[in-house]
Amino acid sequence: MELADTSNPSGRGRLMGRVINVHTIDEVAKRIGENLELIELVSANTDNIDYGEMIWVDDGTEEGITTFTDRGIECLQEFLADVRTWDGGIREFLCDEQCDADLIERIMADE
Repeated sequence: MELADTSNPSGRGRLMGRVINVHTIDEVAKRIGENLELIELVSANTDNIDYGEMIWVDDGTEEGITTFTDRGIECLQEFLADVRTWDGGIREFLCDEQCDADLIERIMADE
């Protein structure tokens, strides 16, 4: 039986990629052509976006700012594309999220 060489433990001395820019939720909505309120609803559940790809930024207000990495934008687009394949699509998602009728109609007007 041979033992692995431990003189350079895995990971030591290696660089890991770090996020160096994020995009505000408002900018993401404009960039991908989606309704801002819909994106806010999707991002309210962190399970909808890959971990670490949606970042809350403290701007001194209680609400802060939701931002997305480049991969976070892709996750958002993938999630919405998937929802649109469901029976009932976006409207069904909004009903499942228990949105009020006015919000559903505002979002559906953009669909």
